[in-house]
Amino acid sequence: MSRQSYNGIIREYKEFLPVDEKTPVITLNEGNTPLIYAGHLSKLAGKNIEVYLKYEGLNPTGSFKDRGMTLAISKACQERATAVICASTGNTSASAAAYAAVAGIKCIVLIPSGAIALGKLSQALIHGARVLAVKGNFDKALDLVKEIAAKYPITLVNSLNPFRIEGQKTASFEICDHLGDAPDFQVMPVGNAGNITAYWKGYKEYKSSGKSSKLPVMLGFQAEGAAPIVRNKPVKNPETIATAIRIGNPASWKSALEARDESRGLIDMVSDAAILRAYKILAEKEGIFAEPASAASIAGLLKLIESGYFKKPLSENKCRIVCILTGHGLKDPERAMKSVKKPKLIKPDLKAILKEIGY
Repeated sequence: MSRQSYNGIIREYKEFLPVDEKTPVITLNEGNTPLIYAGHLSKLAGKNIEVYLKYEGLNPTGSFKDRGMTLAISKACQERATAVICASTGNTSASAAAYAAVAGIKCIVLIPSGAIALGKLSQALIHGARVLAVKGNFDKALDLVKEIAAKYPITLVNSLNPFRIEGQKTASFEICDHLGDAPDFQVMPVGNAGNITAYWKGYKEYKSSGKSSKLPVMLGFQAEGAAPIVRNKPVKNPETIATAIRIGNPASWKSALEARDESRGLIDMVSDAAILRAYKILAEKEGIFAEPASAASIAGLLKLIESGYFKKPLSENKCRIVCILTGHGLKDPERAMKSVKKPKLIKPDLKAILKEIGY
């Protein structure tokens, strides 16, 4: 579809969404993000394997959250809400603030103090949200917004809101539309676990409707320091450089396990070192700048390639793997600067420059 004729996920996929003629469409033309062939990763994966990257960082506010937020805010407006609230490690707050601004309603955000990337915080603030930093982690902030939404006329727009999941599932529709069918495997980061829940729901609906012929194996990855699902218990003080998945007690834990088990997949963990390695590989080999949490999917892919995971179930037919890149690298510019050499200062002299670059 062309960008000129595209008007957001609600209009594009309304037959699969809980909307009607009375639902106001609050949109920034989210969705329709590119599915990019990854040549370097495909070579690493081996013969007959194609790796694709679903680059959700090209949504309007720079992350996949826009897909769920367009629907959550549209339905809130249908119910005549005047305010929305969320807890956030960053991307949810940026998205909620932007869509609330379009809708002309109030947005309240609770963030864990000192644990949010500057790029994301700046977005929430510039869109006019009322941002409060809580002394505690994301899970504490989520408990508080749940209590507030239960007691006051404020709509919760975290992924506990079912409309968020409904909107986010449209990414799986786009993947099937692009490839002509569902992929064989999907690899993705897992934080609050709403996204793996949403993709699996979307794949099942597309197959049931006859728009695809199969279901992918779902492969999710948490960061080692924030891996409650892998460890089978909440993590009281989660720690990882991938701030978007620094969550110790995922809201969609149960449905993530269902996606894993129904698809015969897995949820595993990767180290921060592996995430940073993948982060740089994406940028240096594939030309894509994604935030660290996105790189968890690539770190997971590399871990599975190195273990020989993809050799076992493969036939002579081509295997297609889709990795989800959830957010843009500019969400966390500090991490990028910590990961590279700083520019060298030299005098404004042609000979000095040529010597420095090897000519």
